[in-house]
Amino acid sequence: MKSISLDVNSLAETEAFGRRLAAHLFPGAVVALIGPLGAGKTNLVRAIAEGLGIGNPAVVNSPTFVLIQEYEARLPIYHFDAYRLAGDTEFADLGVHEYFQGNGVCLVEWADKVPACLPAERLEIRITITGEQSRRFDVTALGARYEAIVMPLAA
Repeated sequence: MKSISLDVNSLAETEAFGRRLAAHLFPGAVVALIGPLGAGKTNLVRAIAEGLGIGNPAVVNSPTFVLIQEYEARLPIYHFDAYRLAGDTEFADLGVHEYFQGNGVCLVEWADKVPACLPAERLEIRITITGEQSRRFDVTALGARYEAIVMPLAA
């Protein structure tokens, strides 16, 4: 397991981080996003989608009420939001394991609410609010494929 911490001071730096991360993602990648309301999880997802070549990044919004959004890009993007779910069983009932084993990139907001459903190998990004627009991203790689992603992100 490898971890890094990155401090970003603006939305522009968050967006740059998301685009940089997208360049390293692969078919079947799972990114677990953890952080409080207003931390910028959806902004980060939008930046990742942009980095994956989505046609219109403005279509990326929080799937809180629909639970899953699907976007076409270089790799299919599956954007989940577990905020309103009671727990792992409801999340599993969405068929998430099929998505996790597919050819797309799975981005899971509120991943800490559904830990038993997440694959053992994944990238976790814990977002801490440090100021009005500044954030700390604690990025943890669980598994060799994800460890290969972490060090280039620190650069």
